[in-house]
Amino acid sequence: MLEIVTVKFEANKTTSNFLAYDVRLRVGDRCIVSTKRGVELGLVLKGCKAENLQLGDSKVHKALRKATERDLYLYEKKKDREDSAYRLCKKLIKAHKLPMKLSKVEYIFDGSRVVFYLTANQRVDFRRLVKDLARRLRTRIEMRQIGARDEAKLVGGQGCCGLGENCSARFLKELKSVSVRAAKEQGLTVNPGRLSGMCGRLKCCLNYEIGNCGGGSCGNPACH
Repeated sequence: MLEIVTVKFEANKTTSNFLAYDVRLRVGDRCIVSTKRGVELGLVLKGCKAENLQLGDSKVHKALRKATERDLYLYEKKKDREDSAYRLCKKLIKAHKLPMKLSKVEYIFDGSRVVFYLTANQRVDFRRLVKDLARRLRTRIEMRQIGARDEAKLVGGQGCCGLGENCSARFLKELKSVSVRAAKEQGLTVNPGRLSGMCGRLKCCLNYEIGNCGGGSCGNPACH
């Protein structure tokens, strides 16, 4: 049977659709999928028959199999490698005196590459850093410069409302910009200390109150 399953990746908080042909997967299963970055492990969020989904011209990769006990073990070991690579990169950033902050390190499950997420206030020439990392880690290195909101989504953290993990990490698929107008229309005092989230930018929840989230399409239960 041909199905489409929506899979979430824990490391970078993204979701994608995959074709599951004769691979029985249920909501909550861990599975191994083929992506443009390599073979990865993710969590099944939902599934439906392929004929009921309009794919258009988008390319959908394949779900290979349900994750085994060994896959889950290797996934946990991968986290140890990420911690080691994080410490190494921090050390090299300091040695090269680069004006950047390392946010997170992600090893692709099959070990084909390591992705380093960083923030900086200016454009950074990290070619020497990449060479040093490639020589020591002996795999493909990918550097991604991200913004403050993206960093909050990757790192996660407790939301100021106390309802759990911050919205950007928990359910937001797209991080839309938030303007001061959203606060003014609600009669709020423009106080950066009270209106800013952990990323230092205006809180995403300001958009919900004036309907800028797209009529509930953001995924926040409070919008429905």
